[in-house]
Amino acid sequence: MEEKRIILDDKAVGRAIARIAYEIVERNKGTEGLCVVGILSRGAPIGRRIAEKLNELEKNEVPFGTLDITPYRDDMKEGAGPELTSIPFSIKDKNVVLVDDVIFTGRSVRAAIDAVMRRGRPRSIQLAVLVDRGHRELPIRPDYVGKNLPTSHSEVVKVSVTELDGCDSVAIFS
Repeated sequence: MEEKRIILDDKAVGRAIARIAYEIVERNKGTEGLCVVGILSRGAPIGRRIAEKLNELEKNEVPFGTLDITPYRDDMKEGAGPELTSIPFSIKDKNVVLVDDVIFTGRSVRAAIDAVMRRGRPRSIQLAVLVDRGHRELPIRPDYVGKNLPTSHSEVVKVSVTELDGCDSVAIFS
């Protein structure tokens, strides 16, 4: 990786998360029957922030959980380690908003859908991502996008979140 360009700074990340939360409220006509599940690792803090914003907007506690997709990935060996999922509520008949940092090929989202479905049958699964960089290999499209960022296959998109990295940003390396 050579050149680094900051695409979103901390303020832009905050605005994108707020916009996603507003769009979720609008599409679902509130937050009744809604839950948010963040995909580990960087989708989890982004998902938590979305859930907190939803709580603030609607004055209604939106359940939040985290999802470890490692055991469901098609590129991992069996016995990859303990699953770190924490979903302390039922997803049955809920509108589940899956949250990830970046969508690229769609394979992580496919694994996340498999993992959610193993826990019960939700009413719907919606997808929120901070960055959509294109290049899908599967027919998966996010419902909520913070930033569309067309990239080449050789570029790398790096999302940093305060909880894990000490700052919020989205950078592209070429």
